[in-house]
Amino acid sequence: MSTIKIYSAAGEPSGEMAFAEELLVLDRGDQAVKDTVVAILNARRAGSAATLERGEVAGSGKKPYRQKGTGRARVGSRRSPVWRGGGVVHGPHPRSYAQKINRKVAQLAFRRALSGKIADGQVIVLDEIKLEEPKTKLVAALLKKLDIQSSGLFVTADLDETLVRAARNIPKIGVVRASDVDVYSLLRFRTVITTRAGLEALTARMTGKNAEVTA
Repeated sequence: MSTIKIYSAAGEPSGEMAFAEELLVLDRGDQAVKDTVVAILNARRAGSAATLERGEVAGSGKKPYRQKGTGRARVGSRRSPVWRGGGVVHGPHPRSYAQKINRKVAQLAFRRALSGKIADGQVIVLDEIKLEEPKTKLVAALLKKLDIQSSGLFVTADLDETLVRAARNIPKIGVVRASDVDVYSLLRFRTVITTRAGLEALTARMTGKNAEVTA
């Protein structure tokens, strides 16, 4: 039986809770995770690299010099790819790197990634996250009590603007809604710090009861 540590809003340990073993997926889904992460990272690529072909560069189409008798190589245009300032052959052009991931593959990848976090004890639950004001020192103090020394991802049921503003200056700390958590974020951040409501939303996504699946 997998257990998740529970902390108070102040970061004090307050017990443990059992997580349903039947929801965990640990024996399959590695390839789904890989494919989903690759698709997520490719979708973030701008794909804006562009070069000009010989028909697009500026320059006259007039033959630079006569065909024969000069001792030089034959050339028909100053826009030739072999000339400096000429066009580029087979260069990059704007394109989309987006890849399609089937719904069931995305859901399996999410379950596998989150299951690994829970099994490894890298998911902790706070009774609630309530900051009086958007101060970085408040989040830093909470992280210190929780012993988060590397990276952490705050997951809440609803986006907390106060928490977002308080945590945005802390390196390797992220804040996201449970409905927007993707597989890459689960792998990128070592510890998932969620509220009870956030954990319920994540569990609903694992069971497929939510209407929308985020890779």
